[in-house]
Amino acid sequence: METELKNKVALVGAGLAGSLLGVYLARKNFPVEIFERRPDMRINDAAGGRSINLALSVRGIHALEEVGVADKIMRIAISMRGRMIHTADGELIFQRYGKEESEVIYATSRAELNKTLMTAAEKFKNLHITFDTRCVGMDFDTTALKLVREETGEELSVEPRTVIGTDGSASAVRSAIADFANGSYTSDYLEYGYKELTIPPGPNGRHAMERNALHIWPRTTYMLIALPNLDGSFTCTFFYPNKGEESFETLNTEEKVKTFFAEHFPDVAALIPELTREFFCNPTGSMVTVKGAPWRVEGKALLVGDAAHAIVPFFGQGMNCAFEDCTILNKLLDRQMSYGRTTERIDWNELFTDFEKQRKKDTDAIADLAIENFVEMRDFVAQPKFQLKKKVERLLEDNYPGLFVPKYTMVTFRRMPYSVARARSIVQEGIIEQLCQNLTKPEQLDLRKADVLISRQLDYIE
Repeated sequence: METELKNKVALVGAGLAGSLLGVYLARKNFPVEIFERRPDMRINDAAGGRSINLALSVRGIHALEEVGVADKIMRIAISMRGRMIHTADGELIFQRYGKEESEVIYATSRAELNKTLMTAAEKFKNLHITFDTRCVGMDFDTTALKLVREETGEELSVEPRTVIGTDGSASAVRSAIADFANGSYTSDYLEYGYKELTIPPGPNGRHAMERNALHIWPRTTYMLIALPNLDGSFTCTFFYPNKGEESFETLNTEEKVKTFFAEHFPDVAALIPELTREFFCNPTGSMVTVKGAPWRVEGKALLVGDAAHAIVPFFGQGMNCAFEDCTILNKLLDRQMSYGRTTERIDWNELFTDFEKQRKKDTDAIADLAIENFVEMRDFVAQPKFQLKKKVERLLEDNYPGLFVPKYTMVTFRRMPYSVARARSIVQEGIIEQLCQNLTKPEQLDLRKADVLISRQLDYIE
């Protein structure tokens, strides 16, 4: 069966990036069709058990503000001012994320955010979402998308004006581009899986732990985290090796799971009444870093979000990075339109080329930063030396405002390119290492030595 889309922009995937990008395009009067393989989650949400909570920060909030849905989202988000570290000895250590009171991140429900963006997209008469329709390939001699109706198996071929793949880390559009253009992509799976667990609301719907924090139980080779929900519950995520002596492979009985959590997470084990049921009923999720090129084929197809550059979730930037993709693509469209080009005269090849050229170095950088942050969260955050370095870092930020900016702040509370943030953080970490060599407490910091190191190695941030 042949279906014509004429001048429409086709998006493959109505997840977070696809729905947001659809709104951006529809606001510019592009006719848009979004194809989504799943049923409408607003009617039938079957995504439970594999939904690492999202941490919304400045880059993502900026995008939501641009399309006019930020206020609605912020009403269902919970601010998290910092990390609450639960040590193996039962000590609680709070580490603020930022220097300013406004420097917080927000725990957000992936499902509610996705539903909100879908609804915002469908308010435009020039945008339509087709559900239960899976992409299985693309013909680049034209722009024909090959689709299959999930319920009936009916095969479709549609020929839109251009195609943008927003279909996630297992992207069918990316596979098609790789086959056609001899692309080089890597999918590096972390040797860790994750299980989602739930701390239910306490008495009177209150949170059983500090509400405005991201809770972390670091245990060197594995960890547990928990993010707050509006109903008083916490969504916990247990990260553990997939294979080996201590792994999901060996935690294979209810008794072993109970014993393990009682020994390593005693304070939280008592708060998860359905521990063993959830552990064995919820699937074990996987985490992948996707890098590679090309992201495009001429002006016919482009990859955005996880389809182009999936990252692991340990810097809380997967969604924020994908949303920033949409922001940048929108800005590049604005530039073309400022030349007097209408929606019918957009140079898609130029647009897609400029997007990939501008964005790839930054997405490679945040992918590396996310892996590094996993090691930091898992191995170092509870160590005295790490805590000393964090205090020295804060002193340097206080004494050199605008010049010495912590890595977490650059990534999470600024919109500077990720590649710049990573390059500067490497220099700054080297400075901190030198300054902390003989320190036992932050008050011993030698500011004259810091002056020399910083003036030689760092420039003011624009």
